[in-house]
Amino acid sequence: MPFADVNGQAIHYLDTGGKGPAILLSHGFSMDHEMWVHQVGPLTGAGWRVVTYDERGWGQTVHTEPFDYWDLAADVIGLMDHLGIDRAVLGGMSQGGFLTLRAALTAPARVRAMVLVDTDADALSDEDRTQFQALFDTAIAIGLSGEVGDALEMVLFAPGYPDARYWRGKWASKPITDWKGAKDCLFERDSILDRLGEITCPSIVFHGDADMAIPLERGRLVSELLSGSSTFVVVPGAGHTSNLEAPAVVNPAMLDFLAALD
Repeated sequence: MPFADVNGQAIHYLDTGGKGPAILLSHGFSMDHEMWVHQVGPLTGAGWRVVTYDERGWGQTVHTEPFDYWDLAADVIGLMDHLGIDRAVLGGMSQGGFLTLRAALTAPARVRAMVLVDTDADALSDEDRTQFQALFDTAIAIGLSGEVGDALEMVLFAPGYPDARYWRGKWASKPITDWKGAKDCLFERDSILDRLGEITCPSIVFHGDADMAIPLERGRLVSELLSGSSTFVVVPGAGHTSNLEAPAVVNPAMLDFLAALD
């Protein structure tokens, strides 16, 4: 499997190749490149060169700590450099959206458009920090099986999501102490709400109406504050991972958006 030497990291990635326009997809916290499994086929079928990868702290990427979402934004631009991609659509779910927005701020000429899924631009609130820190501390004490895994599953997926057990298996295979760098990055992120108006590329923003991690209205606010044309799509019944849970809703709207780009 290919690895790219980017900013001193060994970034694990998959590239469908081809001469079509490029889209790079960044995953959410506790996930990896496989969370885009339902999008890769339709995108390649529509002629897109699709790159998925594992961010620092997840999957097979070998990384250094500490890091923040500005570092992860630099990683995705560095991965584009490694692959010889001058300009691309960037897609991101949750923390993948955090870094995508920062990439659009730091390298606007490189970002053709954005596909954002269940994301936010604000810092973590004190209330959320307390809640998630308690969950992390409990996971350190007793692991991610049982009620802690149940709680994380509830945060990430709407009730009844059929593949939750697959992702819980991935979580259980990674020592919780190895989550600390990514957890600190998540908890200590800065707010960029007041900078969203600087982003002028077109975007489509998806948000599940059953998202327990980031309320729907925070996703809507991101769409409203972006200066470029932005379409907000509510995904009925989906939790925090709309693209995984409801590809039948996300994919057609995403492909229509991409087809309409200049």
